[in-house]
Order: sequence, then structure tokens, then C-alpha cells
Amino acid sequence: MEFLVRTENLLPPDTPEHAREHLRKGERERAMQLREAGILKRLWRVPGRNATIGLYEAEDPAALHDALTSLPMWKWMDITVEPLATHPQER
Repeated sequence: MEFLVRTENLLPPDTPEHAREHLRKGERERAMQLREAGILKRLWRVPGRNATIGLYEAEDPAALHDALTSLPMWKWMDITVEPLATHPQER
């Protein structure tokens, strides 16, 4: 299944810079692992916000949940998931 995933990072503004950098590095590493596993297909930044839009592919919603909760910043993210279905014109 494919999913459109919108995330916004809500890390508290008073988070120390060294902690932010540690989380950013972990986030990049985990995202690369998800790409290599074929789960994270595409990722876009939302201009003007600390947010992204991603195209993910997972066996089912539970597998997507597992992938998203494996991200180091997961507990500071507001996440919206839209399951996608192929449009008849795409067949």
C-alpha cells in the first residue's frame, strides 16, 4: 500500500542545540534505512514550515506505523496519514 504522510516537527523551542543535532543526525540515518528498505519512496520539504510530505509504501497500516515510530523525532511529530489507491486512469 502507498501512503501520503504529512509530518510537522514540534520539537520544543528550548531543546538544546546539541540534542537537536543528535536527533537530526538520527533522523537522517533512519530515513536512509527506510529508503533502502523501499518504505520511504519520496520526501518533500514544506517551504516556510518545519514540515515534510512523504510518499511511503508499506505492507499495511500497521507496518507504516512501525516505520514512522522508528524515527527518532517521532514523539515530537504531528503526523497525518492518507492511504492512497490507484486511480483508474493510471491502470
